[in-house]
Amino acid sequence: MRLLSRPDFLRVLAAIAPDPVLGSVAMNTPAYVGTRIREAKGPDVVVAIEAGLQSLGERSEQLHGTPLAELDETALCHLLTDVQDVPWFVALCRWSAEAIYANPANGGNPGGLSWHEVGYRHGMPEGPDGPARISPPPEPERRFDDRYDAIVVGAGAGGAIVAGQLALAGRKVLLVERGRRLDYLNAGHRDHLRNHRHPVYGHNTGPDLEDGFRVLVRPDGTEELAEPHMVEFGNNAACLGSGTFIYGGLAWRFHPDDFRMASKYGVPANSSLVDWPIGYDDLEPWYEMAENEIGVSGHQGRLPHEPWRNRSLPMPPLPRYESSRVLARGAEALSIETFAPPLLINSMPRAGRDACIECGTCVGFPCPSDAKNGTQNTILPRALASGNLTIVAETTAERIVTDAAGRVTGVALAWDDGESGIVRREVRSGIVVLSAGAIETARLLLLSATSEEPDGIGNNSGHVGRHLQGHTYPTAFGLFDENVYADRGPGVTIATTAYVHDNPGIIGGAILADDFIIPPVIFWDQALPPDLPRWGQGAHDFMRRNYRRVTQVKGPVHEIPSPDCRVTLDARVTDKWGRKVARLAGVVHPETQKAASLLLDRAKQWLKASGASQVWGYAPPPRLSAYQHQAGTCRMGVDPKRSVTDPYGRVWGHENLFVADAALHPTNGGFNPVLTIMALAFRSADHINRRL
Repeated sequence: MRLLSRPDFLRVLAAIAPDPVLGSVAMNTPAYVGTRIREAKGPDVVVAIEAGLQSLGERSEQLHGTPLAELDETALCHLLTDVQDVPWFVALCRWSAEAIYANPANGGNPGGLSWHEVGYRHGMPEGPDGPARISPPPEPERRFDDRYDAIVVGAGAGGAIVAGQLALAGRKVLLVERGRRLDYLNAGHRDHLRNHRHPVYGHNTGPDLEDGFRVLVRPDGTEELAEPHMVEFGNNAACLGSGTFIYGGLAWRFHPDDFRMASKYGVPANSSLVDWPIGYDDLEPWYEMAENEIGVSGHQGRLPHEPWRNRSLPMPPLPRYESSRVLARGAEALSIETFAPPLLINSMPRAGRDACIECGTCVGFPCPSDAKNGTQNTILPRALASGNLTIVAETTAERIVTDAAGRVTGVALAWDDGESGIVRREVRSGIVVLSAGAIETARLLLLSATSEEPDGIGNNSGHVGRHLQGHTYPTAFGLFDENVYADRGPGVTIATTAYVHDNPGIIGGAILADDFIIPPVIFWDQALPPDLPRWGQGAHDFMRRNYRRVTQVKGPVHEIPSPDCRVTLDARVTDKWGRKVARLAGVVHPETQKAASLLLDRAKQWLKASGASQVWGYAPPPRLSAYQHQAGTCRMGVDPKRSVTDPYGRVWGHENLFVADAALHPTNGGFNPVLTIMALAFRSADHINRRL
């Protein structure tokens, strides 16, 4: 490509990264940028860059009588300042930063040199990129019978628990997972640009691109096709264990008031805020079961927001490092109570698996010591050992099968056998449990319309797909005069529940905590001060001086549900199976934005009280937030006209169809929801076992 050898192009790249150690040539930036240009999608990137260079060249000749490639540093910086917000130059800056700060396997940062410069310790025994892929995931075995006591769709936090509990009780169970069977050796690469925390060019589990798009309706009414790795897609990891394979594992119990939001605050206009049909007392024994059966470490004893608990967590907290030390002094100054947050991570060897090795890449990645407690390495191995559980991976549930009377009789499955193409088969069962995530569970119900329920199974009330929620995350950063960054992870060290409820002028609130360790390229993308140009020597000086002196405080705001935030079926776009894809629409309720603004202020206040010399941050703009912690599309309740399921997740009008994921949540709490998903799954499994 001629562009890559042009002197003016190379001169601009050198000005973007002029650092004497981390400069363009040393970091192999031109070659990396060339790769990005060749792989870029959309309008012709080369044309845009060439047009931009031509314009800069004309300005250089006009103002200085000198070609752009020969312009002195000061004059060139003046020209680049004028274009620093122009898309082609923004793209070059972003790609240059990726070449410098991403892991070496991406083609830049030889030997992890930039990591040494800024003080990032990856903590991986195999080196900065983690293990080589030893082998591809095992080929799926699809030996299954024609009939089961139960079929469970989705092997994540909820579905795997229900399947496991039913199998351990002696039921014959088929667990269907569209993703692959993954482990650390075949998915443990440490690609900082392709993971579920930072999926710039892809991710490390699934779904794959060929599985299909989703259609996103933006607030202005325009539409976008969202690929599976895009944030807007609202992706749950597609693999055995789903999100529990790569999550950070924050394991909160909801606050008692999280279950009674409408009673506590009233119902805001244009919202669909309701109370849960159950409360903290109903769920407490199931929280306890989840904590002990799956495995949670953390503060010993009751947390401040918990009115009671029968039993402490089964493992002590992970070690606390620098961030905890400085934030603790700020919390003392503000008189807010703090503690070590609960994590689904082994702080000590447990159940035949090692403790956390405290590496520098936790959330978004599989665990090198298998200390992260997901369903794939806890309940599923126990259930498989019973002989009652069959798992089929890389297999899609196309629709729910019903008989002539509309009764659910099983599931229609499909897979690509790699030779003859798509294979389809119907499997019968006495019970069907959906746990595909709030978006795909709703989509499957809508795709399974019958003559009795033409708008989708369980949708006579019109609630399937509505009330889609996630979590809006206000995030504040603080710069300190001392190191506040730990060499060792996971990185979440201190939290408070002081702002979960009873905040003046807002509905609900959120926990606030520091976060998992941020690898350098993610830090560059998310944590630099907003007034700092993303090019030139200043940005790299900031990274070198301050990467270890910045920490953050953030929290998942308790969203106020809206009936207009929803999943429907798109009329035009289909997936590789020929099914209509999910269409996502809506914007978070204004009350959610108010809460996010206040929580951002509280986070900044905490950092200032802790001694930060500079603070900055952001609350996300109004948008659909279901890309993280998606919930609400099949809400539980006591009235079939106002909900999709009963309090145990049974779909109204169907004795043998259940939902077991966060789609059940009428509201999603001011906490990470995974422990609540697990607790509800244990509760539903117990209910189903007693019915069978």
